[in-house]
Amino acid sequence: MVRAANMKQAASEKQLKEARGKIDMLQAEVTALKTLVLTSTPASPNRELHPQLLSPTKAGPRKGHLRHKSTSSTLCPAVCPAAGHTLTPDKEGKEVDTTLFAEFQAWRESPTLDKTCPFLERVYREDVGPCLDFTMQELSALVRAAVEDNTLTIEPVASQTPPTAKVAAVECGSTNTCALSGLARACRHRIRLGDSENHYYISPSSRARITAVCNFLTYIRYIQQGLVRQEAEPMFWEITRLRKEMSLAKLGFFPQEA
Repeated sequence: MVRAANMKQAASEKQLKEARGKIDMLQAEVTALKTLVLTSTPASPNRELHPQLLSPTKAGPRKGHLRHKSTSSTLCPAVCPAAGHTLTPDKEGKEVDTTLFAEFQAWRESPTLDKTCPFLERVYREDVGPCLDFTMQELSALVRAAVEDNTLTIEPVASQTPPTAKVAAVECGSTNTCALSGLARACRHRIRLGDSENHYYISPSSRARITAVCNFLTYIRYIQQGLVRQEAEPMFWEITRLRKEMSLAKLGFFPQEA
């Protein structure tokens, strides 16, 4: 009996040691995963976190974003006097607007979602507002409020509704007319505002405009929450890229849907 008890105790101690080893391993994996997530951005994704992406040596320019290399090898660095930061233009020929960068630097020191601060006030006035300014003004205002509150839902339109399914949502409009532009368009997506059961069909162009603003606000929230660990310059260029996407969407450019 004593021998059996000793064997059971030894087996229990072995299982406990193995369990502790697994816990330590899992904790290390969680720490590594957090590091990968917090150093990944939409424009510069961490390739260890996204293995489906090509390696930098094999990846070419993104479709729709062709690179135009500068032929000059003597580019002068741009200096931002307000921030005391020297920015070196990259090979794409970018040039920093020192006023915009100074506003961003001031906001980055104490990031806030307050739209009255100079940095966000400018972006809302120049990009967010025009991008969400649709023909149907009443619905447009509701969409903007839902986007800012992060309560808007976009979902694909099912090709067919099963006859036995109960449709609880209230369908507003049709799949042939965009609820935001009022134009006759094939609508493959619909939006829902907050907890409302109403669904509004939207065209690919309207969807692109909404998602462009959502992508910008999501990145701003990540910065405000301390989830983006980058230097000021790459962070600023990511924001500039997202502003560019809003401008293109407002002008009617959007990716073709499959």
